[in-house]
Amino acid sequence: MDRAVVRVRLSTPLRIEGKESPIVMEPKPAQTDKTSVTEEAAQEMSEIYVDPVKEKKILRRLDLRLAPIFMSLYFLSYLNRSNIGNAAIAGMKTQLNLSAGEYSTSVSVFYATYVGLIFPLVLALRKLKTHRAMTVMSFAWAIVTIGTAFARSYGGLVACRLMLGVCEAGFFPCISLYMTMVYNRREQGLRFAYLFSAMALSGMFGGLIATGITYIGHVGDLQAWSWLYIIEGLISLLVVPWVWFGLPENPVKAKWWSADELETIEKRELKRQEYMGREAFDWAQVRSALSDWRVYTGALIQFFQDIVLYGFSTFLPSILKNGLHFDSLQAQYLSVPVYLLGGISFFTAALAGDRFGLRGSILFFQDICAVIGYVLIIKVESNAVKYFACYLIAIPLYCGAGLNEMWIVNNTAPHYRRATALGISQAVGNIAGVVSGQIYRTSPYMLGHWCSLGATLCSMTLIAVQFFYFRSKNHKKDQIIRGEIPDDRKNKTGEDNLEFRYVY
Repeated sequence: MDRAVVRVRLSTPLRIEGKESPIVMEPKPAQTDKTSVTEEAAQEMSEIYVDPVKEKKILRRLDLRLAPIFMSLYFLSYLNRSNIGNAAIAGMKTQLNLSAGEYSTSVSVFYATYVGLIFPLVLALRKLKTHRAMTVMSFAWAIVTIGTAFARSYGGLVACRLMLGVCEAGFFPCISLYMTMVYNRREQGLRFAYLFSAMALSGMFGGLIATGITYIGHVGDLQAWSWLYIIEGLISLLVVPWVWFGLPENPVKAKWWSADELETIEKRELKRQEYMGREAFDWAQVRSALSDWRVYTGALIQFFQDIVLYGFSTFLPSILKNGLHFDSLQAQYLSVPVYLLGGISFFTAALAGDRFGLRGSILFFQDICAVIGYVLIIKVESNAVKYFACYLIAIPLYCGAGLNEMWIVNNTAPHYRRATALGISQAVGNIAGVVSGQIYRTSPYMLGHWCSLGATLCSMTLIAVQFFYFRSKNHKKDQIIRGEIPDDRKNKTGEDNLEFRYVY
């Protein structure tokens, strides 16, 4: 069997202790004689053998235990925040006597608390027990979702949406950081694909539930939209015990590993620390992220892509009913295949990205589909063509936010530098939720479509800027390794390590 070698840079002593297999790596002594640039580069690495067959088995076990929990939680999280679009055409706007402006504000206000709490929660997550934090969040949003069914005024609906934002604020950063603590960079694309495919499925599933409930209509003292919230909230409650008992606080030290598996996963942890860095809090990492222009371009890409995601996915049922003139039942079930295509598109893009080491370049070409879709939906009169345009817009719908988050995570190290970048991108990106609710106010929603088209073009411009920057950084590292240019790096760890390759 061929030997698989993991190269790990060691500049300081590193110790990882497991149940029965402590691993201690000491750095090589510093060289005092003159060496070439290529020799210095070679000194940055030491070799650790990882059996590829055992590693594949480890990944399979991690996926079987973690992926279903994460997918279920993300599915329910997005379902509970976006089902207001289905509820609106299932009778909520009529019963609560909501004007177009009040409905748009009800959509937007969720992000007031959601955005405000993201960044502090990202920094606090390392001090909290992950499975406890996720359990509390999922229980809380389930209760708030059920409570929304009994809102009988505009003020009551707004209060419920604000509380839902509080409950969900730390959830996606929590999952993202958890995954980077478990999976290596080339393994993360598929796992993020699971999450964003679950988001797409939530739109499809929400449409199916809404179709059934709309067909049944008024039951007991509650209208169809109230039953929509109750059913989806009860489903969230059923998942809570699974999260508490099924999610380990630290998979590296989970009790289910055998001694042999533990040794393999500890070596994987050494590999992960090569790029992602250690998890001890360091304000210098936070300051480093805050002074890096890439953090802000990444956050702006997230903002522009989220304009499309939150606007189109939340208002799609209303676009189909009020913009394309389908009836309520038709609008519910015609939204299902559009959401499904979005999920398939993201899953395919993530797999291709992992296979070829690409992120932004895939998103750039997918955004071209959205540009064509928005031009069609704005300029063409035929409702059939406009419905086809919805499918084009769906191609990058979930990829926009998902691939960009993966791009940020993959290209940022160490841990708290990455956590800060992720928190900023989430905070800035989710401001788009406030904006999207205000640009999609009245049918036929031309303002929303024009703004989404502009956002897509802005995102493509920033993606191109980052693409050429990351490519130039990799080229410079190659030149240093070959000895073609002097090694002027002030730091040789994290992103500056010669083995750290930016993806683009």
